[in-house]
Amino acid sequence: MIRLAYATDASVYQELPLAVSIPHHKTDLQQLIAFAEMHHLTLIPRTAGTSLAGQVVGSGIIVDVSKFFNKILEINVEEKWVRVEPGVIRDDLNAFLRAYGLMFGPETSTASRAMVGGMIGNNSSGLHSIVWGDMRQNLVSANVLLNDGSEVVFEELDEMNYFNKLTLKSREGDIYRNLNEIITDKENIEIINSGYPKKTLTRRNTGYALDFLVDTSKPFNLCHILAGSEGTIGIVTEAKLNLRPLPPTQIGLLCVHFTDMVECMHGNVIALQHRPEASELVDKYILDFTVGHPTYQYNRFFIKGDPQALLIVEFRGDTLDEIEQKAMALKDDLVKKGLGYAYPWVTGVRDTNLVWDVRKAGLGLIRNLPGDNQPVNLIEDCAVSPEDLPSYVADVQLLLEREGVHASYYAHAGAGELHIEPFINLKTSEGKRKFRSILEQTTDLVLKYNGSLSGEHGDGRLRGEFISKVLGDKVYDLLKDVKNIFDPKGVFNANKIVNTPPMDTSLRYDTVPDDGAIKTYFDFTKDESILRLAEKCSGSGDCRKSEISGGTMCPSFMATRDEKDTTRARANMLRQFLTNSTKVNRFDHEEIKEVMDLCLSCKGCKTECPSSVDVAKMKAEFLQHYYDANGAPFRSKLIANFTKSQQLGSYVAPLYNFFSQSRFFSGVIKRIVGFAPQRSLPKVHFTTLKDWVKKQESILKPRQVYLFCDEFTDYNDTEIGKIAYKLLTALGYQVLIPPHKESGRTYLSKGFVKEAKKIAEMNVELLKDLVTDDTPLLGIEPSAILTFRDEYLTLVDRDQRQTAESLAKNTLMIDEFLVSEIQKGFIHTEQFTSDSRTIKLHGHCYQKAFHLVGYTEKLLSLPINYKVEVIPSGCCGMAGSFGYEKEHYDVSMKVAELVLLPAVRESSGDVLIAAAGTSCRHQIKDGARKQSYHPVEILYNALLK
Repeated sequence: MIRLAYATDASVYQELPLAVSIPHHKTDLQQLIAFAEMHHLTLIPRTAGTSLAGQVVGSGIIVDVSKFFNKILEINVEEKWVRVEPGVIRDDLNAFLRAYGLMFGPETSTASRAMVGGMIGNNSSGLHSIVWGDMRQNLVSANVLLNDGSEVVFEELDEMNYFNKLTLKSREGDIYRNLNEIITDKENIEIINSGYPKKTLTRRNTGYALDFLVDTSKPFNLCHILAGSEGTIGIVTEAKLNLRPLPPTQIGLLCVHFTDMVECMHGNVIALQHRPEASELVDKYILDFTVGHPTYQYNRFFIKGDPQALLIVEFRGDTLDEIEQKAMALKDDLVKKGLGYAYPWVTGVRDTNLVWDVRKAGLGLIRNLPGDNQPVNLIEDCAVSPEDLPSYVADVQLLLEREGVHASYYAHAGAGELHIEPFINLKTSEGKRKFRSILEQTTDLVLKYNGSLSGEHGDGRLRGEFISKVLGDKVYDLLKDVKNIFDPKGVFNANKIVNTPPMDTSLRYDTVPDDGAIKTYFDFTKDESILRLAEKCSGSGDCRKSEISGGTMCPSFMATRDEKDTTRARANMLRQFLTNSTKVNRFDHEEIKEVMDLCLSCKGCKTECPSSVDVAKMKAEFLQHYYDANGAPFRSKLIANFTKSQQLGSYVAPLYNFFSQSRFFSGVIKRIVGFAPQRSLPKVHFTTLKDWVKKQESILKPRQVYLFCDEFTDYNDTEIGKIAYKLLTALGYQVLIPPHKESGRTYLSKGFVKEAKKIAEMNVELLKDLVTDDTPLLGIEPSAILTFRDEYLTLVDRDQRQTAESLAKNTLMIDEFLVSEIQKGFIHTEQFTSDSRTIKLHGHCYQKAFHLVGYTEKLLSLPINYKVEVIPSGCCGMAGSFGYEKEHYDVSMKVAELVLLPAVRESSGDVLIAAAGTSCRHQIKDGARKQSYHPVEILYNALLK
């Protein structure tokens, strides 16, 4: 299973590695090198695995240094450098450096998970490279393990130190002497200077950087060749990086709208004359995929009309006036030249981040394209000088038109490198022909404009085959000599850059699946099929970010740092078995079960993944099929039938609570069931919420709402339900509990989809004639009420689908409803206390997935002197029954300890902790020994009675 998880990266390639190693220490790496050399094997160094050219895919031994080589070793503020291990994440590093007023420049779109080692391997640059530079420019020195296991330091050398290296009687000395023969030979120098791209192109990343080594205007440093070497000449154990001061605080983006792509490239040439910090392209395909996207639809505020291309030009300065003057000067210049039709000016960190997020999500967003014609990484890394881009783009458009192929164009216009991704069906022989043909023809264009085959993504196994054509056979022979000098036995990432296999072999889609034969309980029509949903995972690794970057996806990976626990691994595992399984029930595989085991079904991937790969939904589908084949475990049945057990318990509440709260008897129960002994069991109330409401005097009010009495509030959190009822009543609403069943959440969480389907269909039937715009259905527990807006829509039969959608539109969290009533003027600040309180708010995962935490924040801010701080936490780690289960307890607590529990513990005693989720409140109670409150409790207590 682990090998399968590492069989892909973010490229179109797939190959099962021989083994996977996760080394702890440098000595582990040295032992691996010795083992590989002895047995004629190759080691494939890997960090985040977001390579787009197949650099970390191969049949050797994967060496994943991301988990344990992640320390920041030393910082020198005065000299502006930092020393780190290769597994340090770029954005996490900058979070650390912020306190010192410094930052590390190179910034890929994957910066929230891209690691220093991989960035060195690819010579990463990013959207600000025209000012902040690439990895090669910012790599001061590196500790590198050679093929004999010795560790050397690549660093800047003056003439004396360079001569000393040549005289060393060691493996290091051999390398310097052999390289010296190459780079001092006059014929070689002439070949290199004539074969490599023009020097005005900053993104020259094809092959090994011999053009930098022969450039005598720069100090000699083997880091120049290490950057972009893709792990083929050694393994980096430490890197010393240049730092720069934090950029000016004022930031603004001129978002220039164009009706034509070539016109946009002409606009880019003008933009660069105004010396911006960045000039980035976003095309219509990417913009269109933000429409209706659960996250990126909120980023469209700056878009005017329907542009074919958008140029995002960034300016920074000390004052807003300063940068606005620069931007308006550019706008005037563009208008005079008739370029562009709209020029929105966006300022402020929050709004500019929203704009940049659209650009950074480009790769994932275009994966939402329906059908098997999908964007492929192919010519996405070719670069030419910016002044050549208009002609180059026109030529590429003609090329693709001849092939009958559309493409998405985006990214680094300012640096001359566009990520052009043709839409090709790689499941067909014709698609594979186009795959090769388009790259072959594009190499002609790269030669025509003296450009670079690779700008920042690397050659890997995708473009390596064409290096000889672009740089010339003589240069290619020199590249093979370089590989042989450093690594004569192919210990390091063999068959990348040089001696690569044909670029159209070992593709992900060499096996064509029959997805029509896969019958599902959920309706995956909108995703085309469950297989297509799994295939939408691009491998971009958004699910590998840490808690420092924030967000919810993926909590188990944040805790374990294991690749198998990523959303990416789960989607890929499901894809591989649904594609290749020979079983009638293709879900019946232990490997899928194992990789799904730590999925908390938090729904983070539904919205945070740019491709919206909803693994929580696919996990529930998988479990039902797995049960169909193997039966369901007793504990899973018990948890799924939670409502029935609580209902029975409520009949004998004193006895039930005695056994559940007794240390001895609860310990026996937990041992039998398989719950963690550290967990406390919930109590049941003597009176259910439904029974309590029946006894309340019904007073006619002008506005009526329905309250969904979910299974958790009815039996366990009854007091919260009562308070919600009292709050709504006090605010002028008639509250009715309509006839309905439980939500079905407990069944869905354990994969009993067939049972959940029955419940969903009954609830839709019971509520369809009651719930309207004027009489909405309100919920207290996020996981229960939001089931109506999520799973029900693809769970009910087709003849109920439209009714379910109508019901979903009028189903709201109580927070949402009250905020909308505040905005309508029905609820006022004057109805609440003027006392001062500080509240720390933890949002439930489902609230985050549906972008509802902001409503709770606004609601709790209604009392005039209430200050609300949103805890930047992801999942609480409880996730219903997950945190109860003995084998999951440690992971559950690790997730909670990432952000939530430390933030709660650090809060002073007079700070109120707010959490809408029953699981969240239970986790806070067990983990921090503090009480937290549902938002309605806090608001009700603030009400002037």
